[in-house]
Amino acid sequence: MAASTVPQAPRRSFRQWRGARPFWGGLLVTLAGAEILVTEKAPLPVLMHIGLQGVAGYLVPTVLLLCGLLLLFSPAQRLFYSILAVLLTLASWLTSNLGGFLVGLLLGLVGSSLAFGWLPDQPARRRRLRRRLPD
Repeated sequence: MAASTVPQAPRRSFRQWRGARPFWGGLLVTLAGAEILVTEKAPLPVLMHIGLQGVAGYLVPTVLLLCGLLLLFSPAQRLFYSILAVLLTLASWLTSNLGGFLVGLLLGLVGSSLAFGWLPDQPARRRRLRRRLPD
């Protein structure tokens, strides 16, 4: 049986696309926004959302989700989106059920830090396999 039945061309093109942007940072920020947005619908009344704070509870994770998608599809503006994502993640602590019960808060902080620290035009790392010398 063949070791890999997946064609290599789509896999290689996805790897090149992923390498040209802060992929993991954008993915984590997107997941953070989605998780915080889902916890807004949670049946547990952790925080009362009344008036303007209720609107902010839905607005903050929606914009955070949008920042994650923009990090993935518009990497040229990654500094602005990552700084905005950090600020929105910290704002979700007050507006959105303690930042999605801390899970979304941690995902957002780690993802925006990864996106901020990503550097374009870096040469791809190659894995080096070390040979063990015979004893």
